[in-house]
Amino acid sequence: MGFFKDFKDDVSQAVNELMPGDTNQDSLTNDDDLVVNTLEGEVDVESELSKLDGLLEQVTKKEAAQAAAAVPPVQQVTPVVTPVQTANTMRAAQEERKMADNTIMPTVTQQKAAVADEVSVITEGTIIKGDVISNGSLDIRGQVDGNVGCNGKLVVTGVVNGNSNASEFLADAAKIEGEVVSSGTVKIGLGSVIIGNVTSTSAVIAGAIKGDIDVQGPVVVDTSAVVMGNIKSRSVQINNGAVIEGFCSQCYSDVDVQSLFDTKKETN
Repeated sequence: MGFFKDFKDDVSQAVNELMPGDTNQDSLTNDDDLVVNTLEGEVDVESELSKLDGLLEQVTKKEAAQAAAAVPPVQQVTPVVTPVQTANTMRAAQEERKMADNTIMPTVTQQKAAVADEVSVITEGTIIKGDVISNGSLDIRGQVDGNVGCNGKLVVTGVVNGNSNASEFLADAAKIEGEVVSSGTVKIGLGSVIIGNVTSTSAVIAGAIKGDIDVQGPVVVDTSAVVMGNIKSRSVQINNGAVIEGFCSQCYSDVDVQSLFDTKKETN
């Protein structure tokens, strides 16, 4: 019995050593109190929220400023012109142009009438290489290597290497290589030489022409004239001494020559 009593006492002592006593429990209780008591005062929730609101407001303002700086510049928008607008604009421009033309036309007409009376002179010793155009009359005493055109009278006593066009044409001892076209009378004086065709409403020839003559009206071939070409006209007068190498045709005459021969055939 004594043995079991001693064994029981030993087991009890071992258990007491393994399990902490009240001292350990007190220390744990003190430790818990320390943990809880680390917060010395109560937290002011409203103040903390106000601080957060202030920070949020600052961040919002900063982001707004950055966004404003990052916004690209506004591009200018080009207005789109529709076909209807274009047509209206063109119509308005045409009407304005017509009104301007109607206003200016009388002045232009007066200027043309004034210019038509002027005579431009190309003096002897002057050589022009290029076309010459005048609203008035021209008097060519020098040399022109190019076409000549004028609204008035063209008088040539020099040299023209090119076509000539005028309302009236006069050549006096001139040398011309090119066609001569006139809406009026063409007069080829003594000593003049023309290499080219002649077209006009009437003609008087006293010089030399190498080319065809096409005249809607009468043609007078003077004594000193030499024509190497055909003559078509309404009527022709050939003076004694004139030389013509070609045929003459009065195709512009009012007389129906063919009908005369047809009548003779019927009579026979």
